[in-house]
Amino acid sequence: MDETRRDRDTEGRAHNARPRDGLGRPLPYGTPGVERQPEGVVRAPAETVREAQRLLDAGMPFHAHEVFEDAWKSGPDAERELWRGLAQLAVGLTHAARGNTTGGARLLRRGAAAIGDFRGTDPHGIGVGGLICWAEELAGRVEAGAGATAKAGNVDAAVEAPRLRA
Repeated sequence: MDETRRDRDTEGRAHNARPRDGLGRPLPYGTPGVERQPEGVVRAPAETVREAQRLLDAGMPFHAHEVFEDAWKSGPDAERELWRGLAQLAVGLTHAARGNTTGGARLLRRGAAAIGDFRGTDPHGIGVGGLICWAEELAGRVEAGAGATAKAGNVDAAVEAPRLRA
């Protein structure tokens, strides 16, 4: 494969076939990576939550973000902000685990704000209030560079994984 060109599908859209690590970082071609989540999967909300929680618990928030993104794109308009916000929380944890404290904290807070309108309703059993508290607390620790799971500015994504269910 020509490594100087981006992978494209038959219609010319970018399709990155490069292997990735557990935090979604690209690896050199030919390096074994973590299996990517298939794109465009339509799942029932309970299955979305279950799969995303499995990935979060495994320390793979980037992959959980892809599951939430599918729900955001395929779900009802009334829930679009919920799924988008959850995807942002997962990406915030991804950035924090990669050592990007500024981006991690910013996305954690943005995700918390996006799901704020769902506080108290716990759609699909998702504990929105608890997730908002988790995101704000983690964002503060990430910015401060503190925390039991911090390693050179990074956090352990599996240890810091939130509980999605109320």
